[in-house]
Amino acid sequence: MKQIMRYKSFLAATLLGTSLMVAPGCQDDFAKTNTNQSAITKADVRYLFTQMLSEFEPSKYQQWFYNNLAYTLRWTQANVPDGGNTSSLNLMGAFEGSQSQVINVKLYAEEIKHVLSLMDENEKATYENINVLANPLLVYLGIFGTDMYGSIAYTEAGRGLHEEILTPAYQSQEELFPIWLDQLNETIDVLLADKPNQVKLDAQDFVYKGDTKLWAKFANSLKLKIAVRMLHVDKAKALAIAEEAVNNKAGIMSGLDDDFIYCKGSQEYHFGDDVLDGQSKGIGSKQLINFLVDNKDPRVRFIFQKNDFNSKVVQAFLDNKKELPPYIKEVAEIKDGKFEGWKAPGEPWVRYFGSPVQTSARENAEINNAYFNYDKFKLPTEDGGEKQYYPLARMNREMLQGQKDYTFPDAPGVSATIDDQDRAWYGLHYSSAEVALYLAELKLLGANLPGSAESYYQEGIRLSVQEYDKLASLNQIPYYSSVYDKEFEKTIKLEDGETDALLANEKYKLSGSTKEQLEKVYIQQYVHFLLFPNEQFVQVRRSGVPMKDSKVLAWENFTDDDANFQIPRRWTINTPLQSDLMYTIKKTAYEAQGFTTGTQDPATLNRERIWYDKGAPNFGEGPNF
Repeated sequence: MKQIMRYKSFLAATLLGTSLMVAPGCQDDFAKTNTNQSAITKADVRYLFTQMLSEFEPSKYQQWFYNNLAYTLRWTQANVPDGGNTSSLNLMGAFEGSQSQVINVKLYAEEIKHVLSLMDENEKATYENINVLANPLLVYLGIFGTDMYGSIAYTEAGRGLHEEILTPAYQSQEELFPIWLDQLNETIDVLLADKPNQVKLDAQDFVYKGDTKLWAKFANSLKLKIAVRMLHVDKAKALAIAEEAVNNKAGIMSGLDDDFIYCKGSQEYHFGDDVLDGQSKGIGSKQLINFLVDNKDPRVRFIFQKNDFNSKVVQAFLDNKKELPPYIKEVAEIKDGKFEGWKAPGEPWVRYFGSPVQTSARENAEINNAYFNYDKFKLPTEDGGEKQYYPLARMNREMLQGQKDYTFPDAPGVSATIDDQDRAWYGLHYSSAEVALYLAELKLLGANLPGSAESYYQEGIRLSVQEYDKLASLNQIPYYSSVYDKEFEKTIKLEDGETDALLANEKYKLSGSTKEQLEKVYIQQYVHFLLFPNEQFVQVRRSGVPMKDSKVLAWENFTDDDANFQIPRRWTINTPLQSDLMYTIKKTAYEAQGFTTGTQDPATLNRERIWYDKGAPNFGEGPNF
């Protein structure tokens, strides 16, 4: 493993087409490693697989800090920054690329293939299962890498060490989608062939514990990610992919045990730096939080965090004759200056409030004081300072990071009670809920599937709620199973009957015209993807949902002249330098897609779309099939 890690950075640099200066000592080490085949053949393929699986991570810190919280979640109207949206909302600044993730995994996939090539045929045959397990990981990350860029280097990527391919060809989405379907089918065929004497992974596989049938089901279900992305460029093919997947012998992910969820280790906390701090607390939008709370959707309690205004804090504001935020005062029972309880809907629902998305909201003094003027949400302390309280629902930090402390809110001067237990982070990457909601969508659009759209839809919601409850339990988020304010608080864990009650709500019933039913399916995808911002952005981009004037969950205008306030539909792309080894390849790929490089103009980034986005509705316009 040390030999592999020694030249991993070299491979990454050559794959990206960048130059890498190597110090003389490192050159000597690299030369020795590259020529010492016996050192490489000693590498245990199982450990290479585990390291490859460990490298599987779509959204690391930079992805959350830049792309998710600064752009996609704001552009989809899911989140609002602490100070509210501004007129620069649609302008891109710093961002993190989304192609390195597939590179990190492909380096190990190619190394596994190389190590196997040095074995005799009998030994090599015992690793056929492990060899194909890289395919679904690469397909998943390949889709992720191309969603915002279009063409990427894939087939030739990561092959610089042993084949000296230092300028890997770029491939278009139109070329990549069939390649990925072939890779997924190859995986299924090998894993279900019941080949004898296969090397077992067991605990070396911390997702499915070496269960090849679950891996095959995961691979088969990934076809639906491809299918829904193809709906606007080849609807017939998209429906055919879905029909084949549902009838495939591998089966479709359909329960919590099928989910691609894992924890990398007891001290794996996801990332250390706090992404939900400063201006990036990820406050839920007003219309989204209202929709979830009004319908008593349990997912609001897992994805977002209760605000700081419990009964103790409300009473402290009353004692200090400090004005409460109006929306909190509205739900508090107050008599003679004393807090007596919560009005309907009561705990655990009354401490979730969202923020307006309009870029001009701060210019209205009343709105500004209610939502954005944080000086209004402070109380004096005995030492002459002030204590800050947050009245809005922020994204729950412990659903993203395991090494975060939570201080339970109380009046100034009260000794703080802190949950400072570090817990390994559990992450979900692909779920049975996502699969079911895709099937509901595809059924409504004409796919010949065995279940009804309603059955897939209801199962998707049910599984989504259960999956978020499971993640909240595993990550032990605040208030999940215990409370601090014992007189007036309730825990947030899922209670019996809640999901049935949720499905009985009119806005959650799959009724109306086909377009109205599609809207409801897309809204549920939207909610499910709140902790998967790239997927949520793709869903909003291809569906036009949430849509304007909706009676369920409406898209709000960011500005008074929203027609001229364009939201980008892809990332900006730097103009390649002529000194770049990949200059010609990149330039040709960008020109073939009709992309203007080096631009940050929102109108250009909205108009120049990636391949599968062509023909999709603009934001807020709703389904256009």
